[in-house]
Amino acid sequence: MEQAREVRIGDVLLGGSNRIALLAGPCVIESRESTLRMAGMLKELSNKAGLGLVFKSSYDKANRTSLSSYRGPGLEAGLKILEEVRKETGLPVISDVHCRSEVKEAADALDALQIPAFLCRQTDLIQVAAAAGKPLNIKKGQFMAPWDMGNVIEKALDKGNDQLILTERGTTFGYNNLVADMRSLVIMHEYGYPVAFDATHTVQLPGGGGMTSGGERRFVEPLARAAVAAGCHALYMEVHEDPDNALCDGPNMLPISKLEGLFQAVRRINDLLRE
Repeated sequence: MEQAREVRIGDVLLGGSNRIALLAGPCVIESRESTLRMAGMLKELSNKAGLGLVFKSSYDKANRTSLSSYRGPGLEAGLKILEEVRKETGLPVISDVHCRSEVKEAADALDALQIPAFLCRQTDLIQVAAAAGKPLNIKKGQFMAPWDMGNVIEKALDKGNDQLILTERGTTFGYNNLVADMRSLVIMHEYGYPVAFDATHTVQLPGGGGMTSGGERRFVEPLARAAVAAGCHALYMEVHEDPDNALCDGPNMLPISKLEGLFQAVRRINDLLRE
């Protein structure tokens, strides 16, 4: 695939001729201590692999399966923790925004904003987020074809923001199931922006646990390697120290203990493509 335009998040460069980057962290902020600890571990692992890392964790997970699902500490407390992550580790930070009223405060605290997949058709939200002037990671809805993202891009460009990343996170495949189509990475790349592959949400089983979502963690690593071989510019992964006891999306998160080998493998695959 041809080079995509370069997007900078903090000191991490995505697209262009740059090596693959990582957007990674726990699904949701569970506590200040655990978030800082996991950020430090991820920084060490990404540095060892020579890969740029943007730390991701949500201050509020508004798109939950049930009313009883854990959502996070909320906007104010969550942003303070993410600002502390940046201060303590030097990592740039990104988090989801779910409504227009959150955007200004989130943009003041974060290095980049993220539009969740379920909200990628929300014109007003995308335009307010784009107008904030921060890089914008837009996750393709699991109900959308990759070429539908052209309309989403136009909404952001209308507000003068071309610092865009498009993330593939799987496509609805019957009830409570998703499928990863590597063609989507190629198609979205044709718009000229960096494309990320969400290796953990792609193996999610939405609502598959009844009151929660399920997941098939064993497929994260092979799909991540395949996406890098297909030419994605970034890997998006939600990871955890102990995903079996995580408060959100545990079944599809990868244990941090598995990351060293995966990071080294995807770097080698990416370097072969860059030769």
